[in-house]
Amino acid sequence: MSKRDYYDVLGVSKGASADEIKKAYRKKAKELHPDRNSDNPDAEAQFKEANEAYEVLKDADKKAAYDRFGHAAFEGGMGGGGGRPGGGFQGQGDFASAFSDVFDDLFGDFMGGRGGPGGGRQRAARGADLRFNLRVTLEEAFSGLQKTINVPTSVACEACDGSGAEGGAEPTTCPTCSGMGKVRAQQGFFTVERTCPTCSGLGQIIQNPCKSCGGQGRVHKDRALSVNIPAGVETGTRIRLAGEGEAGMRGGPAGDLYIFIEVGPHKIFEREGTNLFCRVPVSMATAALGGDIEVPTIDGGRSRVKIPSGSQSGRQMRLRGKGMPALRGGPAGDMFIELAVETPVNLTSRQKELLREFEELSEENNPQSSSFFSSVKNFWDSMKG
Repeated sequence: MSKRDYYDVLGVSKGASADEIKKAYRKKAKELHPDRNSDNPDAEAQFKEANEAYEVLKDADKKAAYDRFGHAAFEGGMGGGGGRPGGGFQGQGDFASAFSDVFDDLFGDFMGGRGGPGGGRQRAARGADLRFNLRVTLEEAFSGLQKTINVPTSVACEACDGSGAEGGAEPTTCPTCSGMGKVRAQQGFFTVERTCPTCSGLGQIIQNPCKSCGGQGRVHKDRALSVNIPAGVETGTRIRLAGEGEAGMRGGPAGDLYIFIEVGPHKIFEREGTNLFCRVPVSMATAALGGDIEVPTIDGGRSRVKIPSGSQSGRQMRLRGKGMPALRGGPAGDMFIELAVETPVNLTSRQKELLREFEELSEENNPQSSSFFSSVKNFWDSMKG
């Protein structure tokens, strides 16, 4: 089977410039790399074909020979083969050379890439994000507050202004990686790129480390921060303070501080979102006869609630707008009063006598009991049948 024209393989014209040829090859290498085409059995052969074409066309002498003689230029010892009999670009070493030109494009995202000036050198290391758990009361969550917290963290070293060098001197270029932050090693077929072991990827080293911070550019210290807690926060609310986290190494940007809110339990109110629930005990007489009771509200005020006659335990009444404020705007929640009819204890003889008399006179005043026991009687009768 005859070989395809190298220009057709890369998809360029015969008059294409060296940059155009290189750009076309990189595009083809990305498209055809076997690791990205596991479902295409022809990808490997096409990938090798593109490398073979690029190996010739990227070299001015080989390209001139190919333009004049075509594929015959590299058959039968006609020259242009890089000094090896029978052509010179089929071996492993030359393929690795061609492939290294596109290595960063294929694996840049995975290995960190080169990304502009300084090659693969990383920026000064960013500081870590910090988490602070803050517990507030329900009253504080209702009204919001300004609170001062003490956060153990790392701050920029004052002795070296965060540079890590004694006296604030400038770091020097790493001699191992020449400021790239990465070193390359040939491993057979591939060129492998690793983080520089000397500078840990920073591209710079400090000749005379600061004595206060040991060359880190930061020291451990507790910081007092004033935090604004908005009204309506609830357990799980997260507040982000940008740049208030751990200081970066050697002048790197600081991380962020995340404050996680926990609202403590309350003795009177239970919370569900923006709604509040309050369980209020009422006497048997008040539940039976009806009346007014006074209940507390979360803002410290009081509200009078009318109890309808004949109220049962579990009955709820709503006080609109007396709940919690919404964190991100919108109407406030409601407050629900739940009645708990209380059975009296430690009765006197007279109270017991009155209750027995009341019981005898109230056979028709207990609809739930009458309905229940009627159902029980029907159940027993059906079982007998």
